[in-house]
Amino acid sequence: MLIQLREIVEKVASAQSLIEALDQLVINTCKAMNTECCSVYIADYDRQEYTLMATQGLTKPHHQVGLGFSEGLVGLVGSRAEPINVADARTHPHFKHLPDIGEESFGSFFGTPIIHQRKVLGVLVIQQRQRREFDESEESFMVTLAAQLAVVFAHAKAQGMWPDQHDGMHLVGAPASPGVAVATAWWDDTQPLLEHVLPASCLDRNEEQERLSIAIDLASAEFRRLRKRFDSELQKETLAIFDLFNHLLNDPMLRKDLFAKIASGDKAEWAIRQVVEAYSSRFANMKDEYLKERAQDIRELGQRLLFFIHNEESTEYQWDKPVVLLTRELTAAMLATVPAGMLAGVVAQEGASNSHAAILSRALGIPAIMGVDFTPEKIHQCEVIVDGYSGDLLINPNVHVLAEYRRLLDEENELTKTVEGELGKASYTKDNERIYIHLNAGLSADTNIAVNRGVDGVGLYRTEVPFLLQRSFPSEEEQTSQYHSILATYPDKSVVMRTLDIGGDKPLPYLTIEEDNPFLGWRGIRFTLDHPEIFLIQVRAMLKASIGLNNMDILLPMISGIAELDDAKVLIDRAFDEVSLQAKENGFELQRPRIGIMIEVPSILYQLPILKGRVDFISVGSNDLTQYLLAVDRNNARVANVYDALHPAVLNALKHIIDAGKQMDIPVCLCGELAGDPVGALLLVGMGYRSLSMNTRNVAKIKYILRHITVEEMESLAQFALGSALSVDVRTVTTKFVEDRGLGGFIRAGK
Repeated sequence: MLIQLREIVEKVASAQSLIEALDQLVINTCKAMNTECCSVYIADYDRQEYTLMATQGLTKPHHQVGLGFSEGLVGLVGSRAEPINVADARTHPHFKHLPDIGEESFGSFFGTPIIHQRKVLGVLVIQQRQRREFDESEESFMVTLAAQLAVVFAHAKAQGMWPDQHDGMHLVGAPASPGVAVATAWWDDTQPLLEHVLPASCLDRNEEQERLSIAIDLASAEFRRLRKRFDSELQKETLAIFDLFNHLLNDPMLRKDLFAKIASGDKAEWAIRQVVEAYSSRFANMKDEYLKERAQDIRELGQRLLFFIHNEESTEYQWDKPVVLLTRELTAAMLATVPAGMLAGVVAQEGASNSHAAILSRALGIPAIMGVDFTPEKIHQCEVIVDGYSGDLLINPNVHVLAEYRRLLDEENELTKTVEGELGKASYTKDNERIYIHLNAGLSADTNIAVNRGVDGVGLYRTEVPFLLQRSFPSEEEQTSQYHSILATYPDKSVVMRTLDIGGDKPLPYLTIEEDNPFLGWRGIRFTLDHPEIFLIQVRAMLKASIGLNNMDILLPMISGIAELDDAKVLIDRAFDEVSLQAKENGFELQRPRIGIMIEVPSILYQLPILKGRVDFISVGSNDLTQYLLAVDRNNARVANVYDALHPAVLNALKHIIDAGKQMDIPVCLCGELAGDPVGALLLVGMGYRSLSMNTRNVAKIKYILRHITVEEMESLAQFALGSALSVDVRTVTTKFVEDRGLGGFIRAGK
């Protein structure tokens, strides 16, 4: 049966059109089930009916045959979203006779819904003249077939081949950079793909090494040129993207691995693929969303090396008007090579919102959507709309939709100018309550982070990336130099440095960790406490870097109990005594840093009162806290819809934390996506949070929104949210709240 299932699905998936696919489905299902009739009905939500699209056994008339969503046995299958097995269909109270199709000659009926992401896409039916119920094995086959077909049907719907898609195609991806673009689509197919490189040996190893050396030099020169081009347009934090590429190109271990492959007889292209994929897989297997996206950056580097293996110059595109760039995988280099003003938006088949290319898109103000399932030939040179807020891609929209989006685009441009013009102002609410806005930082191994205009300091600096990029633990001197550069960049502002959050889900390339459930395993403080030698080196490096600057705080990740905190503090005290003594001998004085913990493991929620006297501040990691509270991996597409930071349980946990902090007189800051979300920021301030840490792209809009709403209004909104039973109610009311105050342009297109 498994072979038959696979054959049917493969034939359906390989069909050139929806009609051909459905014809293949009914013909081959009849054969597999040895039944006399198979039909497939497709859900048309515009007309609220199931349309008979293909049949083997019934007579399909020239006119369209349909059943309303509440009509007949087919409608019953769809409304109940479960299979219906009837021995004699004509005696069933829901049976509806359809003339001209010859259904009256069949007795037995079995229908099963085709469901994708909780939405019924159609109904698959088999019938026989014999009056009998289909047995369990037949039911199982049909239900399994329908489940597999759901993915194929969803793909067809994404390609605009669905009956209810009357006004052009409407595709959906992951919003990666906010904004709206209306322009002609242009497909870029010039970027080489690593997966297209096949194993190949070389005859002349010296020649292959020369080819590789030239490609490395050309790629390095390109990244330096691109960085220089954007030097006056972008903040240095964003420019660190290109510095990361150069850092990797100049990494001796990467070069050694590449040339070792050639020395063993591999062709340059094959050497690049093997080494890049090995490096990339280290990051791709991590659970941490931010670090996982670094895998794509390394693959981009490999693809640029492949490009320069065959080309001495990068491609410069020329257009007479702005375009929406379509690509398999968006790269930073691709964005940088498009002439200024000619890129209206970008749509990529692969990638996610945390890739460096997405970060660069946001910094440049270019709307972007990632992970869109499209066929390039069908969209190339079509007029499209990119909605970077919702992730919607509209192809060949009608004149009314075009006019509406052009109006929204004009409004958005006006709002952007207003918001950016007020970025430098301190953050206050409408009734003059001070809210401190901090930055989440740590883009790359490079320490060149600009003082972000308008922030009150760094609320979270990730120290993991240098450890992950190297082939051995960085020395104390290397870490000291890096940390000092960061602290010196913010001389009059606090910088919260999180100790190494590594292990389990973020394995080091030079320390293999194998676990059945790494996300609940050996990571964060658990790892560093088991390796005090690594922890002490890092803490000493942080302390040394802070001498004379006195603006560094230490943050401990993944604390699940008081014992871990106490053990970590013993080691920090030991490191402090050692560094303090050395400083005094050299005529300096070391200031003791504040010590804080991240609240991200639910267990610590029940030990908050015991933190008094043990910590100086608290940082709430809302991303992981949400993930652990709801028992959902936000990187798993199958359950991504369950991950919801507005879930009442999450909101009440956040309220509990800030209330406990106030009671103990311990400062609390929230780090995570929720702080940078307009709705999330309003709820947090309403709960009592006065310190938020977020990514650069969100600073200006959050400050602007807070400036136009009073604390009392936000408190009222938070009170409603905390008392709600459903997150959908929270989202509905908070969205209306924002819209009613004329601030809807921060959560959707327009002003």
